[in-house]
Amino acid sequence: MIKINRAMKLAVIANPKKYSVKETFINILEWADEHKLDILFSTKLRELYDGNNHPSAIVTQSEEKAIDRADIIIAIGGDGTMLYTARLVKSIHKPILGVNSGRLGFMAYTHKENIEYVLNKLRNSEYHIDKRYLLTAEDQDGNIYHALNEFLFAKKNSISMVNIAAEYDDMFINSYWGDGLIVASPTGSTAYNLSSNGPIVMPNTDVIVLTPVNPHTLTTRPLVLPSSKTLTITVKEQQHAVLFSYDGQLKEIDNYPFKVKIKQSDFTINLIELPNQSYFDTLRHKLMWGKDQRMD
Repeated sequence: MIKINRAMKLAVIANPKKYSVKETFINILEWADEHKLDILFSTKLRELYDGNNHPSAIVTQSEEKAIDRADIIIAIGGDGTMLYTARLVKSIHKPILGVNSGRLGFMAYTHKENIEYVLNKLRNSEYHIDKRYLLTAEDQDGNIYHALNEFLFAKKNSISMVNIAAEYDDMFINSYWGDGLIVASPTGSTAYNLSSNGPIVMPNTDVIVLTPVNPHTLTTRPLVLPSSKTLTITVKEQQHAVLFSYDGQLKEIDNYPFKVKIKQSDFTINLIELPNQSYFDTLRHKLMWGKDQRMD
């Protein structure tokens, strides 16, 4: 459990243009009004409370300033919002509560219907931290990239294939021909990796997952590798454009061969879990394991 002795301050991060977050945001403000706590948020969320008087509301010039003054960050939305929030807090280690207003939301454990119950748990320090490591990649020019979910190497158009080579600890693994290649963390194993038939990996397992996307050779299968050593990915010169993505942030490769060295990062994010929550509960609920479709 985490102990916060002074009056707790919460920062709210949300994208009101992408998710329906207003109801949850208002509920948080009303709860904070009742308990005389501060809710910090940037100017882009000001329009959500219609000018009503909320003593708890503190508007800051930026999300970074709100986070800097807060003890706990609440991210309202889907996993995209969680990834965005992770980029904001990756070097400051403040705990994040994910409130799901999207669809699957594997990192956003809390449902908006339970927000008051969860906020009371936070107020009483009745939670624990699920620490998630990021992946880091360095290209041949010294540029550094971070990803909580995955790095993706993919073709830009629909008519070409990409040619990508992989080495692990200076040992050659394979040359991949296909639509792309995913390098996923355990956290990212339930993202694009899952939809590409990659394995689900329990968070905090010290591995990385290498998953081809629509490989030309059907016998090519995903690999799970220890994250203690370096994975080197080389995109060979192509006739068509190739994209490099780190948690959805896109870079078009224009210098071949493009080589990156990938390993587990020293950066972590701290996700809030309640005592009665578990990763397997999330999997069963989100993926509907054990659900009998005949009962619908």
